[in-house]
Amino acid sequence: MKLQQHHEPGKTRHRLGHFIKRCVAVILVLLIVYLCSLVDFIFRPLWSLFSLIIIPLMLAGFFYYLLRPLVDWMQRRKLKRTLAVLLLYLAFALVAVGFTIIVWPMLRAQVMNLADNAPSLFNTLSEQVMELERSGFLAVLLPENFNPLSKLTDYLNEGFSVLTEYMTGLFSFFSNFTIVMITFPILLFYMLKEGGKFGDAIIAFTPRRFRQDASEVIKEIDHALGGFIVGRVIVNVALGVLMYIGFLFIDLPYALLLTVVAVILNFIPFIGSFLSSVPIVIIAFTVSPATAIWSVVIITVAQQIQDNLIAPYVFGKQLDIHPLTTILLVLVGGDLAGILGILLIIPLYMILKIVWLKIYELFIKEQWENA
Repeated sequence: MKLQQHHEPGKTRHRLGHFIKRCVAVILVLLIVYLCSLVDFIFRPLWSLFSLIIIPLMLAGFFYYLLRPLVDWMQRRKLKRTLAVLLLYLAFALVAVGFTIIVWPMLRAQVMNLADNAPSLFNTLSEQVMELERSGFLAVLLPENFNPLSKLTDYLNEGFSVLTEYMTGLFSFFSNFTIVMITFPILLFYMLKEGGKFGDAIIAFTPRRFRQDASEVIKEIDHALGGFIVGRVIVNVALGVLMYIGFLFIDLPYALLLTVVAVILNFIPFIGSFLSSVPIVIIAFTVSPATAIWSVVIITVAQQIQDNLIAPYVFGKQLDIHPLTTILLVLVGGDLAGILGILLIIPLYMILKIVWLKIYELFIKEQWENA
């Protein structure tokens, strides 16, 4: 009994010592952050460099995970990695030429036609709303003294303002288009050529006793990012095919253009599906209310097939993120860095989650359970 009483104060002092060390570490980190904020002029050139290369780096990373399985497959067939990358570049050049000759004229014609017919489409949309108002259909659904036409005009104006703001932001991203188009293929070439050497370089910087753990973290991050990017492409392309087939059935104007826009916007987590649906329903409504309803049905069915059949099969357990977490991440990412933050926040969350789980396993779990 006396021995147990003797050990209790020592154990308490040990826990108190660990707690004080952690508090001091947190205070030192906050102090470093505060001091860095006082000399932010030192970091401005680094931020300028980062903002210049972030777009080509994102594109290179995106295509790296898409093309790496092909490069690895060709390397396993006794083909040198550099030659495999060059052959892929040649194949992409041929695809780009085919796209320019076959697909781009159709897209360009639909874009030009939509731009020319925009005023008449807006008038047709107003007439459709007035027709529904005269029929009394809207009176059943909407409150009394509610003017749907004025509200529609207000919503469209707000939508155009938001779209203009985002387009301005996108144009600012690609303002240095020449730099992007020069640096992106070079970065992608070296990323594909070097393969896993980037991860080995990161592991070399870690202390020797943690290198095995660092290797596991790097492999897990690499697997998660690769599965996420390839999966998103497969899922969005499948969604686009389903939507395009449905739009052809209802003879929706600008079906190809609207489908391409929908596929691109669906890369934006959570809000992309809503943003892509708005122009589709508006264009469909200019044809008739029935076409608008059918367009909503097609979008809903396609997204349900995507979410409940295709996505679980493609992702499996890789994308284990709760929908509420996704919403919060998108809101935070949009508030911090706009459209760029929305695109990067999910992959960044996946990386930080993997790193944190490993840190917890190494440094916190055992002390927490033995406390």
